Amino acid sequence: MGYAAVNQRYGNFNRGARGKRREPGSMNGLETSFSEELTRRVNAGELLWWLHESMTVKLGPDCRYTPDFLTQMPDGELVIYETKGFMEAKSLVKIKATHTQFPFRIIVVKKRAKKDGGGFAEEEVK
Repeated sequence: MGYAAVNQRYGNFNRGARGKRREPGSMNGLETSFSEELTRRVNAGELLWWLHESMTVKLGPDCRYTPDFLTQMPDGELVIYETKGFMEAKSLVKIKATHTQFPFRIIVVKKRAKKDGGGFAEEEVK
């Protein structure tokens, strides 16, 4: 069964949660909100810079991972921020594989509910 037949039968797997295809390099709502937080951190001197979907790492044959945000801390450390509304199993596997194969600190970011104070919850991948 070819790619077109799979898409016709099962739907397009490159569509977002609401069925809309996102252009590569464009941000979803959570990424847009977190990019504003990253800009605030740059202005406060907590980060030197940030880039959105600026690199892709090859984890194996036909397996790649494109982090949402690559940042540089003032001490020179490179940190990946991955925003997730929910975590799929394959995403977690790719994030952990990247963490073990490359010298990046990786932080998973989720939006915190307003009733819990709003903002973002950040958890470092170990």
